[in-house]
Amino acid sequence: MTTLTILPANTTFETSAGVTLFAALKAAGAAILSKCEGKGQCGACHVFIHEGRKGVSKIQRAENEKLDTMVGVGSKSRLACQVVLGEDPVTVEVLSFV
Repeated sequence: MTTLTILPANTTFETSAGVTLFAALKAAGAAILSKCEGKGQCGACHVFIHEGRKGVSKIQRAENEKLDTMVGVGSKSRLACQVVLGEDPVTVEVLSFV
């Protein structure tokens, strides 16, 4: 299990390690979009991981290439559908401009 804090709502809940961040956010009722059904192609699930980045899966080439084509990307940017949660607590900001 891991603790996931969702910003800007500032809600915290427990979720299983080994699931995608996207699945965990949906299970928590967060308003997050996906147009590609979690394939990392649309960029709609763009989030900022503020804390716990070292405890999640490493960014892969395809995700990095998609992020390179998007506006508003920073060093904390990830695609929620490509992030697999570990056991460390994570704080994520669900972006509203997507």
